[in-house]
Amino acid sequence: MAKKIKMKLKVIAFDADDTLFINEPYFQETEQKFCGLMEDYLSHQGISQELFRVEIDNLKIYGYGIKAYILSMIEAAMRISNNTISIEVIEKIIEYGKELLEKPIVLLDGVEETLEVLHGKYKLIVATKGDLLDQRRKLHDSGLGHYFHHIEVMSDKQEKDYSDLIKRLEIQPADFFMIGNSLKSDVLPVLAIGGHAAHIPFHTTWEHERIDHTIEHKNFYAFEKMTDVLKKVQ
Repeated sequence: MAKKIKMKLKVIAFDADDTLFINEPYFQETEQKFCGLMEDYLSHQGISQELFRVEIDNLKIYGYGIKAYILSMIEAAMRISNNTISIEVIEKIIEYGKELLEKPIVLLDGVEETLEVLHGKYKLIVATKGDLLDQRRKLHDSGLGHYFHHIEVMSDKQEKDYSDLIKRLEIQPADFFMIGNSLKSDVLPVLAIGGHAAHIPFHTTWEHERIDHTIEHKNFYAFEKMTDVLKKVQ
């Protein structure tokens, strides 16, 4: 039997996108449609690179989420075309964005089983980035909302953001356990402030969330799938 994690947890937090339910593949699908729309100007690789640059430049203004992505696609299209795109192209980009907002919620394997076991034993929360309205909609449509004490939609996931969250929860960092698919956003900043964090990889990750080094830390746990959490924490 796997050895249980020796810690006195009070709060277990879950990232939402690509941790609880599918997200990034929908963005990649939309990006491919955008590249096809703009392929008269650049190669698909060139279009993707320009879109990524615009997204990163706009994070400090728009933050994360689908609405920010729609605005970045429009701006990227204007840059790529040297401001010559038609209103029809802009309408098409907005249509792509609305389709993205209406994508079905598909739970990842083992998510509900894990939440069912942990519910009532710990305070469970969602700690995610993105647009507040959209993330609340997705959680509602997922059918998982009743497992969580609340949903925390964060403007970013830096050390200060987690510290502020922990203060609002009125706990100590050692009482907090974050679970997510991003080493950069869900793991590193939590470890840095003294919390516990687990990584559950998803098969595809947004380039902005990737890191190029391994993590070795006494409070870090690497799981292959969501139900592995139950082998450590119950």
